[in-house]
Amino acid sequence: MSPTEISAFLANFTVFTLAILCGFAVISKVPATLHTPLMSGANSIHGIVLVGSMFIAVNATDPLSQLLSLVAVAFATMNVVGGYVVTDRMLQMFKRKPVAAPKADKTEA
Repeated sequence: MSPTEISAFLANFTVFTLAILCGFAVISKVPATLHTPLMSGANSIHGIVLVGSMFIAVNATDPLSQLLSLVAVAFATMNVVGGYVVTDRMLQMFKRKPVAAPKADKTEA
């Protein structure tokens, strides 16, 4: 590897590491009441990731890049669907349960 490639790798790795630390710091401070709206926003972001992975899959030429792009599309799809399933389950927790009508007491006369 040339020094230019090494410095580019280190710069990309530094940004990647800082993004992980920043994301962890932000997400860990989210209160539970804001989790559902945050999940909805994250689902839209993951939808963009899915579209991006499909664009990459269209331009894949060799078998390895086609396989990797297929895996990327599959993981992005699972992430989007899973996010919506989790959000739906969380919203179900906040719905009121139907109140049963009181039963008429049958007394013998």
